[in-house]
Amino acid sequence: MYAQLVDLLDQRKAPAVMGYTELYNRVRQVIDTAHMEGRLKSEIIAHPDRFVVRDPEAALALLDQKQAGKKLLLITNSEWTYTQPMMHYAFDPFLPEGTTWRDLFDVVIVGARKPAFFTTDYPFFEVMTDTGLLRPSTQRGLRAGTVYLGGSAREIEKHLGLSGDEILYVGDHMFGDVQVTKDVLRWRTALVLRELEDEIRAVASFRASEERLGRLMVDKESIEAELSEIRIQLQRARDKYGPPPSVPLETLQKKNDELRAKHAALDQEIAPLARSTGELNNPRWGLLMRAGNDKSKLAYRVERYADVYTSRVSNFLLATPFVYLRSPRGSLPHD
Repeated sequence: MYAQLVDLLDQRKAPAVMGYTELYNRVRQVIDTAHMEGRLKSEIIAHPDRFVVRDPEAALALLDQKQAGKKLLLITNSEWTYTQPMMHYAFDPFLPEGTTWRDLFDVVIVGARKPAFFTTDYPFFEVMTDTGLLRPSTQRGLRAGTVYLGGSAREIEKHLGLSGDEILYVGDHMFGDVQVTKDVLRWRTALVLRELEDEIRAVASFRASEERLGRLMVDKESIEAELSEIRIQLQRARDKYGPPPSVPLETLQKKNDELRAKHAALDQEIAPLARSTGELNNPRWGLLMRAGNDKSKLAYRVERYADVYTSRVSNFLLATPFVYLRSPRGSLPHD
């Protein structure tokens, strides 16, 4: 929304004169207000088909995990009155008859206050009714089939009798889900990056041009290497040091000029292709995971904090619950 309003501001179509900072503050204030008042979620609950892209295979992926002996937990910052209808819409139509999304999860925690859930101790409350009526949880441990509010990750570890890399936490927020759980608890982490599918499609559509660009760059590097060798020979001859050149200086200079012309012609071919790589998926900033020839800041954070990353939970179907995921062997520039 902010990006679209920036376009309007640049076109002088904004209703009032303001800078980018003021525009951002207005957008943030309006969205925060709508969020706190519940208007946004009420609209989504009333018309989930307008806002939710359902994945029919997500339920099967979770069923596979559960039947394979995994303990599944749902930990969300959303309140119960939002979680229940959204999970019903997203999962129940794709589950075996007579079961609901509640049967998928051993523990359900709403109002979790992530990322504070992972770093602080907070009491659990039990959600008693569909309207969200709460009571303090007075029993020791967590009971299957009960919906809780609040709590802490430490209590989850006690309940499961597991800790560290025995737990895989799956989330879609780089900081609130993945970075904190890795930094504080050393849990295994899986980042759901929905935009990844668009990135892969964009790269695949550009593959032929990418290969052509690669071939041109090999030619360019070869010419640059030859040019460098000629330049050093010309420099030594000019400054009268080192071994004399093996061919006359006029021949070297002519070859130098020819290679420079070839280099310039190559640049004319390479430039539009290189520019296109920076416009993949978005004409202004290109791919989400790349910044020019380098990785984007997001990509660096994904590599550092996410043990695995994927575009959707149902992709775990391709691996089954029994796979042992290994990271590829890293390589160095000299390998």
